[in-house]
Amino acid sequence: MFFHFKDKFPQLNAYWDRYLQFQKRIEAPAKTVLLQEGKISQHYIFIEKGCVRAFFNSNGDDKTIQFFFENEGLTSFDSFINNVPSLFTIETIEPSVIYLLPKQYVIQLIDELNSEPNFAHMILQMSARRQTHYINEFISFIRDTPEQRYQLLLTERPHIVQRIPQHYIASYLGVSKVHLSRIKSKLAKGKLHF
Repeated sequence: MFFHFKDKFPQLNAYWDRYLQFQKRIEAPAKTVLLQEGKISQHYIFIEKGCVRAFFNSNGDDKTIQFFFENEGLTSFDSFINNVPSLFTIETIEPSVIYLLPKQYVIQLIDELNSEPNFAHMILQMSARRQTHYINEFISFIRDTPEQRYQLLLTERPHIVQRIPQHYIASYLGVSKVHLSRIKSKLAKGKLHF
């Protein structure tokens, strides 16, 4: 499961190496659905190359929740852990190399890792980082204007603006493509002040 943390926790390499054989490697073109909204997640997803997005459908419109890039892992955790339908779809944005680890092996790996003294602390750290990230995004979505959220993307996560198609960024910001174009135009002309 946590192969993207391999470099941070080299003492656990023996565990990672044992589970490499159970991963399925796929070379996925853009717009490959890795998990469909409404289906139960059966795999942990690791991105070796490319990027994916998580989104849900709202009255026929896609609403992008998050983007994921190289050396990141994801799944619909509620679906994965509790066997409930996923609230969102996970789809590649560009041609990607993806590894899928089936749920049964993720559970076995976690059971084995539980015997490691620092594993619980590692899980808490990872969970806290992700939780903090999502809480900050949630607060920003309520507190900040779309212009401010776009400016945050430019300053804190410029790789998103550089790699992600504009219509996905507009969806992520909660604005139309036309509104995003206006924001970019005002920013280029120096008319946006924060």
